[in-house]
Amino acid sequence: MEAKLKELQQKLEKQCQINQELQNENRTLEKRLKEKEKLLEDLQSHLEEADRLSQRSSSDGLEVRQSRAAVMAPEPIPEDMDISSTRVKKTTSERAQIMKAMQKNDFLIRLDEEQISMMVELLSSLDRCPGDNIITEGTEGDSLYIVAAGELRVTQAGRTLRTLTSGDVFGELAILYNCKRTASVKAVTAVKLWCIERQIYRSIMAIKSKKKREQLMGFLKTAHTFKSLSDEQLSSIIDSMEEVKFQENEVIVREGAEGNTFYIILQGEVQVTKKVNGQQKVIRKMGQGDYFGELALIREILRTATCTALVPVTCFAIDKEAFEETIPIEILELHDDPDLLENTQTSKKESSVSSLQLKDLVPVLYQEGRYQGNPITLGLGGFGRVELVTTLHHGKYFALKRISKKLIVQKRQEEHVLFEKKLLMDIECDFIVKLYATFKDSRYIYMAMDFCSGGEIWTKLKEAKRFEENITVFVAACVVEAYAYLHKKDIMYRDLKPENLMLDSRGYVKLVDFGFAKKLQRGQKTYSFCGTPEYMAPEIIQNQGHDFAADFWSLGILIYELLAGSPPFSSSEPQNIYARILDGVMKFPPHMGEAARSLISKLCRPRPGQRLGSTKNGMRDVRTHRWFNNMNWHKLRMKQIDAPTLKLIRKGPCYINFDRFPFDKIQDEEEFSGWDRDF
Repeated sequence: MEAKLKELQQKLEKQCQINQELQNENRTLEKRLKEKEKLLEDLQSHLEEADRLSQRSSSDGLEVRQSRAAVMAPEPIPEDMDISSTRVKKTTSERAQIMKAMQKNDFLIRLDEEQISMMVELLSSLDRCPGDNIITEGTEGDSLYIVAAGELRVTQAGRTLRTLTSGDVFGELAILYNCKRTASVKAVTAVKLWCIERQIYRSIMAIKSKKKREQLMGFLKTAHTFKSLSDEQLSSIIDSMEEVKFQENEVIVREGAEGNTFYIILQGEVQVTKKVNGQQKVIRKMGQGDYFGELALIREILRTATCTALVPVTCFAIDKEAFEETIPIEILELHDDPDLLENTQTSKKESSVSSLQLKDLVPVLYQEGRYQGNPITLGLGGFGRVELVTTLHHGKYFALKRISKKLIVQKRQEEHVLFEKKLLMDIECDFIVKLYATFKDSRYIYMAMDFCSGGEIWTKLKEAKRFEENITVFVAACVVEAYAYLHKKDIMYRDLKPENLMLDSRGYVKLVDFGFAKKLQRGQKTYSFCGTPEYMAPEIIQNQGHDFAADFWSLGILIYELLAGSPPFSSSEPQNIYARILDGVMKFPPHMGEAARSLISKLCRPRPGQRLGSTKNGMRDVRTHRWFNNMNWHKLRMKQIDAPTLKLIRKGPCYINFDRFPFDKIQDEEEFSGWDRDF
């Protein structure tokens, strides 16, 4: 019995020893696990710090754009959208929470008070349970969210990025345009969200801008000085006016001071006083729609009375200098003189290709390299690709643009594609790519266009890092000629960037890709959100309505990018780009000359009506700027200048100046809605 007890005791002691060893191992494993968790936290912290530093450095200096720019296709605003149904009553504390959240967001803080107020009113409420997916990575987004209560987790490719709690904003890019979500957001606890859909947001912004414009137009029409001006001229004045605010009891204009500004009261009350026998006598009080200072715009005068804000006042104002740039003494000149426009000797489309058929076009193949024997792709776009083809009959090269009909319908771009075809068929300009013929089948529409053998300006810029000034002047001058032709025909281009500029065999630049072009009557505005983020004018981002002035803004951005190698407002995150554009702080590299800085600054003025090209002399002001002093515009139109860009063009096979792309054998789905019957 004692032997058995001793044996059991030994076994028990051995088991206790094993248990002790296991506990020690567990403690060791727990310690290692904690060390690894701390290491992960440190790595995450370093990553976030690096991201913050990179964002800080990108705001201090230039961030080089290495990839082709993303493109935002125009999305129509529904004409009959009922936004009243989304109104949700909110308590004072809820409104305060929403306002505080918006003020912390880089993009939303740049909206004006009225826009913020309308958004707060139209945000709808959304309740979600733990585990519910709010946003799924890779899907297309259409809503912005503000967290009212609860906790959510943000993940990307399965990795946790951060936690969202009360007052946080997410998904804001989706209210600007149709974009894919870059991360997933899931409810950790029960959550309450405020949200607004893109179409509702865009509708209220467009409605607000249109109403304000109509209101200002009505006010201006009552001003005696402006009675002889047309709606188009009044619209130009509105484009040059700026919103200014005054605090209670602040003097807006003082009697006896030199006058140079005209004001329209949008909100608040202004008291007018005049000194009589040494005492200030109240003459009258003015409110919304009243105006003062109009005579200061047309002659040198001293103020005859003092105007003081009785309460906080908001005015729209224009000063004498901006007014003189906008409205001439005689009739406003909308276009350049005929002799300053494009060369009217442009050759007509060659009759030898007027009867071109799709079956006549034969793909040109790569002669060497990894893609040898494959059809040559000249470029890829959001809706299809451009291929190099030739004909058996007359051996001419064409760039054949092939676009998916299914994708066009999905993205609601039918109207834009049909307009692009009609526009290009009518164009005869040496600085714009020619369209020779269009075709269609069950899957694609095709456009046979000029083959510009010199390649894209984008590719050349990446090779050169940045262009010499004489090359940039030449490229910009070609764009000015293309703009002059289009604007004379009341056509906005809206997608200027190096990717859309091609070099012909002589080094002359041609504008390509008219998918975003739009015909617009002078004095009118359009409210589409479209273009390339780095090149978008502030009024497009803010949904204030835009016109031809947006093209001049993008010309300034193009000149900057060609000279610096990167656009002035750039970031890997689109919302950062938009925030920087709205901030309007443009930093020039030391090597950029004073004349170039002057031209860019004048083209990129925040107020569209004050931009060079949009003022009373139109395109003439751009052409006569000192940066173009050495440009002979007549010789340029006659193509009698030796293009400095010629040295950028490599010699070799016809495709040597283009990036190489693999052949795509996958065919798009068929589409039979019939929208392309006129193709």
